[in-house]
Amino acid sequence: MNNFEPKRYLITAALPYANGPVHIGHLAGCYLPADIYTRYLKAQGKEVLFICGSDEHGVPITIKAKKEGISPQQVVDKYDGIMKNAFKDFGIDFTYYGRTSSKTHHDTAQEFFRNLYDKGVFKEEITNQYYDVEANQFLADRYITGTCPRCGNTNAYGDQCEKCGTTLSPTDLINPKSTLSGATPVLKETKNWFLPMDSIQQSAQFQEYIKRFDGWKSNIKGQCNSWLTEGLQPRAMTRDLDWGVPVPVEDAEGKVLYVWFDAPIGYISATKEYLASPSCIDHGPWTNWWQNEDTALIHFIGKDNIVFHAIIFPMMLMTHGKYILPTNVPANEFLNLEGDKISTSRNWAVWLHEYLVDFPNRQDELRYVLTSIAPETKDSEFTWKDYQTRVNSELVSIFGNFVNRVLVLSDKFYEGKIPSKPNMITVQNIFTCRQTCFDSITQSLHAMREDLDAVKLRDAQAEFINIARAGNKYLADTEPWKLIKTDEEIVKQIMFDAIQICAKLAIAAAPFLPHTAIKLKVMLGDENLNWSSLFNENILLENHQLGKHEILYKQVDDEEIQKQLDRLEAIKLANSQQPEANSLTDLKPDINYEDFEKIDLRVGKILEAEKVPKADKLLKLTVDLGFEKRTILSGIAEYYKPEELVGKLVTVVANLAPRKIRGIESQGMLLMAGNDFGKLFNVGPEKDIETGSVVK
Repeated sequence: MNNFEPKRYLITAALPYANGPVHIGHLAGCYLPADIYTRYLKAQGKEVLFICGSDEHGVPITIKAKKEGISPQQVVDKYDGIMKNAFKDFGIDFTYYGRTSSKTHHDTAQEFFRNLYDKGVFKEEITNQYYDVEANQFLADRYITGTCPRCGNTNAYGDQCEKCGTTLSPTDLINPKSTLSGATPVLKETKNWFLPMDSIQQSAQFQEYIKRFDGWKSNIKGQCNSWLTEGLQPRAMTRDLDWGVPVPVEDAEGKVLYVWFDAPIGYISATKEYLASPSCIDHGPWTNWWQNEDTALIHFIGKDNIVFHAIIFPMMLMTHGKYILPTNVPANEFLNLEGDKISTSRNWAVWLHEYLVDFPNRQDELRYVLTSIAPETKDSEFTWKDYQTRVNSELVSIFGNFVNRVLVLSDKFYEGKIPSKPNMITVQNIFTCRQTCFDSITQSLHAMREDLDAVKLRDAQAEFINIARAGNKYLADTEPWKLIKTDEEIVKQIMFDAIQICAKLAIAAAPFLPHTAIKLKVMLGDENLNWSSLFNENILLENHQLGKHEILYKQVDDEEIQKQLDRLEAIKLANSQQPEANSLTDLKPDINYEDFEKIDLRVGKILEAEKVPKADKLLKLTVDLGFEKRTILSGIAEYYKPEELVGKLVTVVANLAPRKIRGIESQGMLLMAGNDFGKLFNVGPEKDIETGSVVK
């Protein structure tokens, strides 16, 4: 870290929006990397605070509240608990997890804003902003959708096009619409306070700060330099909303702090809350952590938060004048799922709480796989088949297999005790194997430590598993189960060595696989194994009594994986029948008449309808096509009750290839019409007609 030797480390992980549960993309993006790095620092005896909390303001919260018909406060109260439980279950060991709805946070954010306001940092401007006449309110950026002027995406938001990544202003959109009412918004004057990012960019302090980018990951440096080359523009730090931190100045009624102004201040307020709590011992005042140059401030974030943590928040800190600036911002890119972008709105995700229902007590398996494929410098992809392969071929067959073989043989040969070491002269026959093994392990340990220091966590974990590989090779080359019959002294040395390797694995596993590390230490009979002894040749002593051993990991079978694939297939089907926003104004590309002729559309009558268990959007329908009855799954459960559909005439795509979803074969698809606001309507004949009739 730029040859900087800090006295303490302040680690932050991006505050998650309290508007939904946590999925694997969140975990891989910043929380798991931050936890691994924090555990590594703590293992070395460093003084560390790991700070996070729920981001409870901003438009995503109000959108969720409107959708669920509850207040924003009820939304954040609900999801704050869900998120904290998910993080705890997966071993994300925050020192403190705060909330931006707390009084401490409101006070801290308002004091921060007032400091900049009193210094004359902000530019007060009256601008035209979109206003929804029907909803009678100004529209935040995320309450406006339209067509992206750069790529033509019809579902772009007022602040960003998620298809091409272009940063936008609401007025950039073509055919803008309010997501509240569907109406076309009008421009109306309003006053807000802007952070003059253009002038701050030219300041000597900021120019000195950005020299730090040279030591950061290429993806962070590249995105930041792109913004700076294009030239920064003033950005409003206030919004016309009724949910958030009220702007603490006169003539600001009905305005709150921009969520990206108040959210990073949440790291500061959470630190204050923790250090003022009775559970906090010997960490000093909060100013030591935020206003002392011997503290390293490290932000773990996702790709979409880079500019806020590497440019905007540092500008806020330096214009305030008392705060330290980030030492590093090790952001990750995006994690995709089975060939598609993870999407909360489309339910295209692996949710942590649902994972634990299907894979109870197997948190470390998911931690391992997500670290193995971590999107550290480019987007990566999670697939269930890859999950199965990595767990079975690496955790089970390499790491788990080595530990199990060693402890089973120790029980068999020495009743679970570590054998005494023989004189090395008597074990010359295995000298080369032994030397090769420990040279390899030492090399992996050094590489693992260097990678952890550089926050190359994927490579670090790979070196960890290489230790187990070396141990397996040592056993395979020496075959102690055969030598026990002919040379018991050599076997004692082999088994003594193998147990020391197990101890190294237990220590080295702690940052990556905390639940496994605890379990293995208990199995080795020493829960106090620590990082300081990792490079010792002998960690556990002769005649030490080992604990009771058990299998570390079990195989992931094909049925478990197929269940997950079926669930995703059901979600894909349900999503395929959802209307796209702005679909009324856009046509798909032309097709030939011959293409249309291939589709066989028939009139059918629904005879039976029922919900598919554990699939909120799916209905299982029995449809009479006249010449036969078919089972069809349809993603319309949120629009029609099963009893409403019985007897209804529908239009069926009769020659669609069957697909098995949730173990049920779906033999067709219903035609549905969708409006701009997400409502689906049955497309059927207006009068009774024979079932099986061809739709032309």
